[in-house]
Amino acid sequence: METITTIPAYTLTPDQEKKEILRHYRSLLRSLKTKLKKGDKELVRTAFEMAADAHKTMRRKSGEPYILHPLAVAQICVEEIGLGVRSTICALLHDTVEDTDVTLEDVAREFGNEIARIIDGLTKISTVVDANSTQQAENFKKILLTLTDDPRVILIKLADRLHNMRTLDSMKREKQLKISSETVYVYAPLAHRLGLYNIKTEMEDLSMKYLEPDVYKEIARKLSETKRERSRYINEFVKPIKEKLERAGFTNYELYGRPKSIHSISNKIKKKGVSFEEVYDLFAIRIIIDSPSEREKEDCWKAYSIVTDMYTPSPERLRDWLSNPKSNGYEALHTTVMGPQGKWVEVQIRTKRMNEIAEKGLAAHWKYKEGSGDEDRFDKWFHNIREALSNQDSSSLDFLQDFKSSFLAEEIYVYTPKGDVKMLPVGATALDFAFSVHSDVGSRCIGAKVNHKLVPIAHKLRSGDQIEIITSSKQKPSEDWLNFVVTAKAKSKIKDALKEEKRKVADEGKYVLQRKLEQMGASFDVNNVETLTLFYKLPSQLELFYKIATKAIDLKEIKELHIHGDKLELPKPVKPAMEPKPEYDPNRTGSHKDSELIIFGESSDRIVYTLANCCKPIPGDDVFGFVSTGKGLIIHRTTCPNASRLLANFGHRVVKTKWAKNKEISFLTGIKIIGVDDVGVVSKITNLISGEMRLNISAITIEAKEGVFEGNIKIFVHDKDELDELVSRLYKLTGIQNVERYDTEQ
Repeated sequence: METITTIPAYTLTPDQEKKEILRHYRSLLRSLKTKLKKGDKELVRTAFEMAADAHKTMRRKSGEPYILHPLAVAQICVEEIGLGVRSTICALLHDTVEDTDVTLEDVAREFGNEIARIIDGLTKISTVVDANSTQQAENFKKILLTLTDDPRVILIKLADRLHNMRTLDSMKREKQLKISSETVYVYAPLAHRLGLYNIKTEMEDLSMKYLEPDVYKEIARKLSETKRERSRYINEFVKPIKEKLERAGFTNYELYGRPKSIHSISNKIKKKGVSFEEVYDLFAIRIIIDSPSEREKEDCWKAYSIVTDMYTPSPERLRDWLSNPKSNGYEALHTTVMGPQGKWVEVQIRTKRMNEIAEKGLAAHWKYKEGSGDEDRFDKWFHNIREALSNQDSSSLDFLQDFKSSFLAEEIYVYTPKGDVKMLPVGATALDFAFSVHSDVGSRCIGAKVNHKLVPIAHKLRSGDQIEIITSSKQKPSEDWLNFVVTAKAKSKIKDALKEEKRKVADEGKYVLQRKLEQMGASFDVNNVETLTLFYKLPSQLELFYKIATKAIDLKEIKELHIHGDKLELPKPVKPAMEPKPEYDPNRTGSHKDSELIIFGESSDRIVYTLANCCKPIPGDDVFGFVSTGKGLIIHRTTCPNASRLLANFGHRVVKTKWAKNKEISFLTGIKIIGVDDVGVVSKITNLISGEMRLNISAITIEAKEGVFEGNIKIFVHDKDELDELVSRLYKLTGIQNVERYDTEQ
């Protein structure tokens, strides 16, 4: 792949700029060379000229000409995803309809309806359809609606997002946070699900670079420091494998090592509570065999036995995606073996065809599928998305949540009593399985037999389980079912059934209300019912009737309303003695700097804010402000477990924030200490905190078991620098193994 480095645009003259654009365009044509049929070159040129003309007055935030962005997106589509000429045209034009005078009709006239339809799918929604939704969730739903007609939409969208992530440096900090969060929340899992592992990895790493810059830099530094040592180790590890592979008749293969991504190393460090040095499979070895299709599986297992004869495998780390490929077409054998010097190494074995599917995902998958005509797992996955999208009742945010848990999660494979395979997301329950068989089976499910043992409907399934569903004609869905199903199909069917049930109950409430109004001399009409809905502060008339039927509201309160003729009127509100404090409005305009930048510490009295309980920020943490409904401004750390969801779904409510120094205010935080249980260790710790550093301890619990102690200490610190100093000084005490900050509860 040819990499093109762009000279910063502000240093270029108009002539140099033109040359730069042409260089990128020619590079794109070179990438497309093998895919160009008669007349294609002219079509690509027309699309390029149309885009260049439409964007001619536009610049990117970095100052470079805007047309370089669509050119880069098209290059990613061709080189990294393996798409062809039509997708290139769409990528070149993907921003024209939204941002310029070019219309969909212009595109259709020039290139036909198919390309116009894809570009329509790529064009973002400009109005928010649902009051409870956000523009991003709405955009995403629209893209997915088009995805089921033409998956190229989502592939071009992923290329667009990847290029935006690669050029995020020139954006403002709050934009970087919002775009990175959206990427890690939705786009990276989607790239993973479509089999684009390289793109998914790069998206996660780039998101982390902006969301957790310190951790990112630290791991990148350690990776670069240990690079030479790792290369030496990999060479030592693969040398005997190469010899054995060649003796066994493998002549055409590739064998190389690759480091784990920064994001995956960081995840391991967090989940397992280990240090960088203790992440056992820091590198993976990949063996790619050039094998004819009829011998693929046999050759992969042969290579596997060569590796495991030489190095002892960890039995629970074998992943066999040869017998059961993932629904995105991924096939491979993964195992983790104990290499020299007692280090664990992950080994991935696949053929050339499997490798192309692993790198180009969806595009390569269809290339190999052409002509086979059978509906495979990928088609089934698409069919399930279509089904979920057909349920238009759910708000976009609910949909996005369901989509993540239903379609972007890893899958498990389970079996019906007859041995048919069903694919479900990780975390699926027996009830999810029942709904995947048929809606009626799900609605009447009272239990299940998993591997011939009786289990409740909320039982979580594991790969390889065989499930038989037990039903009863008396059973019907209940509200609590929504707490443990994860598939979109199960959720939507349960909600439909509950709504139907609610309507039946609500009909009784309607009749009760009609009688009550007639007794009062008021008519039972739409206006009066609407007035009562407002009076009881309910979201809909259905809710009003339902609450009356279930006696959740007292109809005696209606006496507070006035009757004029046969019409009901709401009582006049009593004006409060004190005006309530206006809620902070992030859209407030004006030259006042505070609407854009809020400073904590010395100027904290300017705006009322609260610190989020989920992550307990302290001065010096990287933070953002979030305007919540009803609670005003809440401050979260950018590494907060809820941050990516808030930033991805409600980017418009995020406010830029920073700290000012104020040594008068202390903030509560917590640290967890693990170490060897030794005489006097507690007094050493408390001495350091209270005596030497003069910090106030709010609470301390220390438990010792079998020679190891674990301590949780809540302390008041002034800022992050003070906390960092405390952590580094604790590490210097003898016997202390691990010190980490945790988020304290109220």
